Amino acid sequence: MVRTAEIVRNTKETQIQLKINLDGDGVSKIDTGLGFFNHMLTLLSAHSKIDLELTVHGDLDVDGHHTVEDVGIALGQAVAKALGDKKGIRRYGFFILPMDETLAQTAIDFSGRPYLVYNATFPVERVGNFDLELVREFWLGFVNASACNLHVNVPYGQNGHHISEAIFKATARAMRAAVESDPRQTGVPSTKGTL
Repeated sequence: MVRTAEIVRNTKETQIQLKINLDGDGVSKIDTGLGFFNHMLTLLSAHSKIDLELTVHGDLDVDGHHTVEDVGIALGQAVAKALGDKKGIRRYGFFILPMDETLAQTAIDFSGRPYLVYNATFPVERVGNFDLELVREFWLGFVNASACNLHVNVPYGQNGHHISEAIFKATARAMRAAVESDPRQTGVPSTKGTL
């Protein structure tokens, strides 16, 4: 069974069309109007093996905040929709990723309970025209919309681009493991019987 979802999200601030395939090859076609954000989402798709098609028209004349946050929400909604009742998935995933001088550690649980722990600081405020405080806003939107538990820890790093890239890649790898089908799991991976 191929697990796919499509989300159309239109507000006064952003218009988003998003499609995912959880069982894809990591192929992406992304246009958010923010070059660095496109790069991060391309990495997310490639390392999670989640196919992603995304077109966004946002109020970039204001700044990138609404675009980044709303994409996080839309992606979270899509993942939740594609996972359905979560029968047969591994549920948990974690990854430790080195990116030159940076190390990122992420762990995720598609538990149905949204919670973000985010321990990452950047030595600069921006990469190009992208405000790096929006990295947290993206993941917060994703966590709340997908109802997952995500812990992001960057114990060290010196380059803003590397820190952001390490977070996206590590989280992608953790997601890949968590949404993967577990041949030994016949039902929902919870003693409660539901997630």
